[in-house]
Amino acid sequence: LMKNKPSYLSFLFLLLVFILSNCHTRTKTVWLDELDVSNADQATGIARSNQSMWQTPLIIAGDTFKRGVGTHASGILRINLDGKTEHFSTMVGIDDSAPQNELAQASAEFIIIGDNKVLWKSGIMHGGDKALKAEVNTKGIKSLILCIDHCGDGISGDRTDWVNARFVFHGDTPYTIKRPKEAEYILTPPEPKTPRINAPYIHGARPGNPFLFNLPISGERPLNITAKNLPKSLHLDAQTGIITGTAPNTGEYIITVTAENKYGKDIHDITIKSGNEISLTPPMGWNSWNVFGTDIDDKKIREIADAMVELGLPKYGYTYINIDDGWQGKRGGKYNAIMPNEKFPDMKNLVEYIHKKGLKIGIYSSPWVQTFAGYIGGSADTPDGKINKPGRRTGAYSFAENDVKQWCEWGFDYLKYDWVTNDVKNTSEMSKLLAHSGRDIVFSISNAAPFELANKWAELTNVWRTTGDIHDSWCSMTTIGFLQDKWQPYAGPGHWNDPDMLIVGKVGWGDEIRTTRLSPNEQYTHITLWSILAAPLLIGCDLRLIDDFTLNLLKNNEVIAVNQDPAGIQGHRVYFDKEKQIEVWARPLNDGSWAIGLFNLGEEQQPISITWDELSISGKQIVRNLWEQKNMGIFDNEYTANVPSHGTIFIKITPYK
Repeated sequence: LMKNKPSYLSFLFLLLVFILSNCHTRTKTVWLDELDVSNADQATGIARSNQSMWQTPLIIAGDTFKRGVGTHASGILRINLDGKTEHFSTMVGIDDSAPQNELAQASAEFIIIGDNKVLWKSGIMHGGDKALKAEVNTKGIKSLILCIDHCGDGISGDRTDWVNARFVFHGDTPYTIKRPKEAEYILTPPEPKTPRINAPYIHGARPGNPFLFNLPISGERPLNITAKNLPKSLHLDAQTGIITGTAPNTGEYIITVTAENKYGKDIHDITIKSGNEISLTPPMGWNSWNVFGTDIDDKKIREIADAMVELGLPKYGYTYINIDDGWQGKRGGKYNAIMPNEKFPDMKNLVEYIHKKGLKIGIYSSPWVQTFAGYIGGSADTPDGKINKPGRRTGAYSFAENDVKQWCEWGFDYLKYDWVTNDVKNTSEMSKLLAHSGRDIVFSISNAAPFELANKWAELTNVWRTTGDIHDSWCSMTTIGFLQDKWQPYAGPGHWNDPDMLIVGKVGWGDEIRTTRLSPNEQYTHITLWSILAAPLLIGCDLRLIDDFTLNLLKNNEVIAVNQDPAGIQGHRVYFDKEKQIEVWARPLNDGSWAIGLFNLGEEQQPISITWDELSISGKQIVRNLWEQKNMGIFDNEYTANVPSHGTIFIKITPYK
């Protein structure tokens, strides 16, 4: 070679080209657990590297794995591959960490999606199944989604594992990403200056009890408000629209309300139904938990009430200011009831402050010895109410009667009664005490009432939680919301399924307050679905920090009218396409029309249709977009709209005459 320099140099050049080419194409390996899994979105808990989401070793059907990521159905983990990954392999299965009874009913399906195409599906797996292996060719794929579906039967025990999961790649290392968040956009037109009497149009009360109803009337102030045929035991403040007094004798009273200002007037009938039932439409208001957790006090509650009034939310039906866990001190007072702690120096004065604003106020308690947050509950080990064994769930003695007497003396209007598992005995006791307390106190039980006793919750309570706690993620909200269909037969006036509080606006759970992680599209989906479900609309954000987008979400009177429809029929699923990730839900309304939600759970915009056959109706129908508050036209047999990713089109269909 040295004698023939050109050949020698050519050889060196070719060798260098080979080495550089080989270096460029040389593949590398990265394990899934080495990536940032905090970007995962799942129905409950957080994803964890090299352990189950329950912080236990990764064990599937008795087999232990050293590497992997523990997740929970439903769940999504998005990974950017940039077209430079060759291969992805993993083993999947349901983790053994769930209790045996939950593991026995656990089910999930693992799905691998590349550039919006399904590359691999596990089929439905159950607790106890051996891990299943997946091998996926990822050449040229830019975006990979690891998806876990809950299979439509709830998420009990659905702790899911991706084990021995790794990528073979060249170039830059794959990395996890969050779904891009679209800019906020406001659909609902500004509130008109003319008076508008909004829903609810029916109010329930028990004869002889104190009465408070703030007529939901929007429009520029000052207003002059009159009510024809108002019972003599009630008084209307003509400027504020607040009706107070004593509930009249048993009967149905239809009052004609007129609201007038310099821009015009509105007239609407309001029904006052005096009898055994209260909460004839789903409760609307605010609850402290999703923003403050236990970090609550007298000052914060007053400021929230001030903000609610200043923002005009009572003009749209929002009524309750509910104090959640964290107010309790020790037992005492004339009833030996739970007294407030130092954060609430004068509970009666606080209640009066709220009532003077035309609002109602709620309290929290539990039949346990201690609440979820570790505060005193409604039972104890001794007759004097002392707790000898902190942490016990139930004690030998119930103090429900003591506590109800104290709440009534303070003047509370709502009770959130919280424990797992909800039982008929404690529910029945509290239900009877509240019904005969001399006050109209809405009775709400929480947490995750067993479905097998749904008929009892409908009989004994006004509101019952159908789920565990919601949090501000797409998977949490959709898993909870779209699993409500089975509860539909049990909802109705006075008795409501509760998929938990709203997660829009600034939330925090007692930690640093942040903007909800739901995108704008997802928030429209959230409010639309809760309205179709006839769910309580309890705001969970800091009203002092509310922005225009969130306020617009909460003040659409046509959307609220669906939620507060006097027929009280919960909506139901009429169409579902798992492959396209499409859901269509419908709710029949009191006036003979239908409210329809077209939901796109997929990653790309797509058209969604509703046919009249699916609603068992026929003929020409007027279609109105409820968020935009405009008519879309008259249609003969169906309506189709392009629905954004993770978004919704909310329409009302009314017969054309």
